[in-house]
Amino acid sequence: MRAIWSGVVSFGLVSVPVRLYAATASHDVRFHQVHEPDGGRIRYKRFCELCGAEVPYEDIVRGHETVDGEVVTLDDEDMASLPGGTAREISVLEFVPGEQVDPLLLDRSYYLEPDPKAVKPYALLREALLEADRMAVAKVTLRKRETLALLRVRGAVIVLQTLLWPDEVREPDFPVLRDEAELRAQELQMAATLVGTLRADFEPERFDDEYTRAMEELIDHKRRHGGAHPAPAASSSTAEAVTDLLTALQRSVEEASSRSGRKQSKTTRKPAGGKKGEAADSAGKTGGRSRRRA
Repeated sequence: MRAIWSGVVSFGLVSVPVRLYAATASHDVRFHQVHEPDGGRIRYKRFCELCGAEVPYEDIVRGHETVDGEVVTLDDEDMASLPGGTAREISVLEFVPGEQVDPLLLDRSYYLEPDPKAVKPYALLREALLEADRMAVAKVTLRKRETLALLRVRGAVIVLQTLLWPDEVREPDFPVLRDEAELRAQELQMAATLVGTLRADFEPERFDDEYTRAMEELIDHKRRHGGAHPAPAASSSTAEAVTDLLTALQRSVEEASSRSGRKQSKTTRKPAGGKKGEAADSAGKTGGRSRRRA
């Protein structure tokens, strides 16, 4: 595993240097959008919807549209001015009973590895959590954003579990559930019997991801029976730059030709004999130059 963050856990006067690792990993089969006949990757480019120009990544900033239709832009300097942007501390605020934590608030899980010189205070925090049968509520800044988190114990490791803020959890409002359903005693008894029949300890290892296994088998079957293309070599950045330049030049020529055509149409409709002829002749020359450039 590769550490994604390093800092300290601070509780009271104790600081524990730690490294943070993602505790979970998706095993979904990844797909790309490709051109069916030759297997070439489909690429997307960033264009400004107002001017139509392709926008390089360095010219892109964050924009927030307000309710009255204004767009407020924020650059990297603005984002750096926000609180907690560079903090490297998991600050323990309080210790709470685990049963009071609504599972809906749980977000992502990370393992905390202690620095080799901090194993003792790390173990002290772990054993204190186990002895008290509580979880630590903390604040931490990950990916430049401050978030609420829990510290809990899993085996010999302390796990950091990020939390959603309370206002990020939606309140259910289903009119169909406002009136209590009338349940007969026999129905309740039958439901309880069913629950008792299927009672078990939770062992997730007993369950299998049938969809992913079937997807992998399907891909392997297609590969062995003519459903695969040789992976095309990635195009060089130079070739992409040339393509982009040619595209931009072609669009410029088309726009120039279009403007010349509109100008010619307007000038040929002007009254007054001599001037009309001169204007038409001039427009014709301009249009010819545009066509020659095209």
